[in-house]
Amino acid sequence: MSRAPFWRAVAACAIAATALLFTVTTPPRLGLDLRGGTQLVFETRDTSTVKADAEATDRALDVLRRRADALGVVDPALMRSGDRRIIVELPGVLDPRQAADVIGKTAQLTFHPVLEQADDTSADQGTPTSRGTGASGQVLADEGGQRLRLGPAAITGDGVSDAGARNDPQQGPGWFATVDFRDAAAWQRLTGEAACHSPSDPRRRVAIVLDNEIISSPQVDAGVPCQTGIPGGSTQISGSFTHQEAQDLAVLIKGGALPVPLTLIEQRTVGPTLGAQAIEASAKAGIAGVLLTALFIIVTYRLSGLLATLALAAYGLISYAALLALGATLTLPGLAGFVLAIGMAVDANVLVFERAREEYSRGEYLRGEYLRGEYGRAPRRGLRAALDRGFANAWSAIADSNITTLLAAGLLFWLASGPVRGFGVTLAVGVLASLVSAMLITRVLTHLILSGTGPRLARLSGLAVHGRVRTWITRRNPSLMAGRRRWLAAAATLVAAAVTGLALYGLNLGIEFTGGRMLQFTAAQPVSAETARQAVAEAGHPAANVQSSGTSVSVRTGQISADDTAAVEQALDTHLGEVTKQRDELIGPSLGDELRRNALIALAVALAAQLLYLAVRFRWTFGAAAVMALVVDTLAVLGLFAWLGKPVDGVFLAAMLTIIGYSINDKVVVFDRVRELWQASRQARFPDIVNAAILQTVPRTVNTGLGALFILTALAVFGGDTLRDFAIALIFGIVVGTASSSFVAGPLAIELERLNKQPPPQPPQPRERRRQGTGAVL
Repeated sequence: MSRAPFWRAVAACAIAATALLFTVTTPPRLGLDLRGGTQLVFETRDTSTVKADAEATDRALDVLRRRADALGVVDPALMRSGDRRIIVELPGVLDPRQAADVIGKTAQLTFHPVLEQADDTSADQGTPTSRGTGASGQVLADEGGQRLRLGPAAITGDGVSDAGARNDPQQGPGWFATVDFRDAAAWQRLTGEAACHSPSDPRRRVAIVLDNEIISSPQVDAGVPCQTGIPGGSTQISGSFTHQEAQDLAVLIKGGALPVPLTLIEQRTVGPTLGAQAIEASAKAGIAGVLLTALFIIVTYRLSGLLATLALAAYGLISYAALLALGATLTLPGLAGFVLAIGMAVDANVLVFERAREEYSRGEYLRGEYLRGEYGRAPRRGLRAALDRGFANAWSAIADSNITTLLAAGLLFWLASGPVRGFGVTLAVGVLASLVSAMLITRVLTHLILSGTGPRLARLSGLAVHGRVRTWITRRNPSLMAGRRRWLAAAATLVAAAVTGLALYGLNLGIEFTGGRMLQFTAAQPVSAETARQAVAEAGHPAANVQSSGTSVSVRTGQISADDTAAVEQALDTHLGEVTKQRDELIGPSLGDELRRNALIALAVALAAQLLYLAVRFRWTFGAAAVMALVVDTLAVLGLFAWLGKPVDGVFLAAMLTIIGYSINDKVVVFDRVRELWQASRQARFPDIVNAAILQTVPRTVNTGLGALFILTALAVFGGDTLRDFAIALIFGIVVGTASSSFVAGPLAIELERLNKQPPPQPPQPRERRRQGTGAVL
C-alpha cells in the first residue's frame, strides 16, 4: 500500500501549522499607502570628483539614515534600489517639504578663516570647483549680505562629532545650534589664529559654510588670547533661528555630508484617513468576493466544493504567512493582488474536479468519442480512483498556466515601481500558494472524506454529475470551428474599434508615465469642478487638470514644487472651506520616461515570453496562435480605456499583465487538451480535434471565469477609484480573453497548422510501474 497519502497529510499539516505560527507571531508591514506617510525616491548624481556608483550610494544611504533618525520619525525605512537610487519611507510624515529639504540636502559643511572683506567689484568670486572644494579666494555673502573672501577649509563636516538645538533664556529668546568637534585642537587652532586680529577686523571671524552658503560667521570673543583659541572642542552657531530651523541645522550637521548630490525623482504622500479607507475597502472586497466564490463552488461541486473552500481558506493563511515571512510590504495594489489570487486559486480546483468528473463517468476516454464530444459510460471505478486520475491529468495544465502567470508577476516586480511592485510580489506568492492549496490540501481533504463507496456519497460529492454546462454541451454538441472564419472576422472588427479609439482619443497616461504632480484633497462638503478649477488657477496654475467628484478634488499639474503645492492647498482652503490633503504624488520627468519605457518593455517581453514558453511546451503554431489572441485581448482593453478616457498608470500595467497571465492560462488549458486528444487520434481532422477540446474545457472555463468575476465585481464595488479602474480592466480583459481562447486562438491554430509540416504529436510512452513487494515466490 502506498504511503504517499500519509506523507501528503503530514506535509499539509506542517505547512498549515507553520503558516498559522507566522500569522500569529509576525505583525504585518503596511505600506505608506495603507498607513499614511511619505515616500521619497532619490537618485545620486556624478560630480567632477566622485562617481555615483553603488558604493557612493551606500555611503549616502548611511547619511540619510542618520538624518531620518535625528528627525524623530518613527520606524523609517531606507533602502537602496539598484546602483543609484535610494527609497526613503517616512511613516506619519505628511508634509514632504521639510522631509525632502532636510533629508535630501547635500550638507557639505566646512569651517573657514576669513581673509578679508570683498567689495562688490571683486572679480574673484570663485568658480564652482573652488566653491565646492573650499579653495582660497572663495567669495561668499554672509548672513547679513556682506561679501567675505574665505581661506581654505580648516575643518570639514567629518570633523563634527555631535550637534544639537539649544536655547538659553539668558542669551535671548532665539535658538542656536551647538557643535562638538572630534579634533578639539583644530578648532582651537582656527579660533586662535582669528583672535590675533582686532575686533573690527573681518579676519577675526570664522565662516561656517553649508552647501556654499555662509550660515553663520561669528566673531571670536574679544577675551580669547591670540594663538590660544577656544578650548573644549565645541561652539555655538547662532542666527536668530526658530526651534525648527535650529533642529534642522543640527540634523544636517550631525548626519554629515552626502558623498554625492541627490535629486528627488519621485514622491508619494498619503494621508492616514485615505490609508484606513483603503484597508476597509479591500477587506470588504475580499470578504464579499470570497463568500460569493465559496458559495458558487459549493453549489457547483457540493461536498467537493466545500472541501475546496476549506483549502482556499488554507490558501489565504499560507499566502499571507508567506508574505510575512518574506518581510514583504503590503500595499493597496498588493492587497488587490492578494484578493485576486483567491479567484485564480479556484482555477486549479476546478480543473481537478472537472477531470475527476470525466474520469468518474467513463473511466477513460474512448478513442472514437474524442471527435464526437460525447461522454461514454464505461464502468465506474469509484471516487478515489477518479480523483487520483483527475489530479494526475490536470497537473500539466495547472503547471503550465501557473508558470505563465509567474512570468507576468516577475515582469511586474522587475520593471514596475512603487506599490505596483507589491502587486507582483503578492501575485507570485498567491500563485505558489494556490498550487499548495489545490494540489496538496484539497487532495488530502478529498481523499480523507471521499474515499468511501456507494451512490449516495457519489451524488453528495458532486463528481458523479456532469453539471448543467457539460450536459448542455453533450446534448447540443455544437460545431464551433465550422464558422471559424466568422469568429476571426469578429475579432478583426473588435481590433479595428480599439485602434479607432486609440487613434481618436489616445491614452490618458497617468503621471507615472508622463511625469508631473498629482494632488488629491477632500473637502467638508460637495465641490463643483469649476470652483476648484478657479481656486487652482488663482494659485498660479491655470493649465492644471482639475476634477471633482462629491467632496473629492484631484489636481494634476506639471513639475511644481512643494511650495506651489502648499499654495494650491491654501487657495482651495479659501474657496472651499477647510480641505484635507489625502494624496500627493510627484514623478520626475526622467523617471516618467523610464517607467513608460519599462511598461512597453514589460508588455513586449510578456508576449514574447508566452510565445517562447508555449512554443517549447507545445508547438510553435499553438504559441503563435495564443500570442496573436493575446494581442487581440491587449488591444481590446487599451481601446476600451481610450474610448472611456480612463487613466493608464502603473496599476493599469498590473492589470494588463494579469490579463495576459490569466488569458494565457485559459489558452494553455485548451491547447493542453488539444495535444492530449491529438496524441490519441493522430489521423483525425485537426479542426475536429480543436472543436472537441474547446467543448470539453468549456465547463472549466465557465466555472473559473465566474469565480474570478465574483472577486473582481467585489473589487469594483468596494475598492475605491483606483481599484475600480483596475477591476474594470480585468473584468473586460477576462471576458475577452476567455472568448478569444475559443474563437481566436482555436481558429488561428487551425489556420497555422495548414502551413505546418510537422507531424502530429506522438502519444506519451507509458511509464513502467515499479514492482511492489519483495518479489519472493512461495
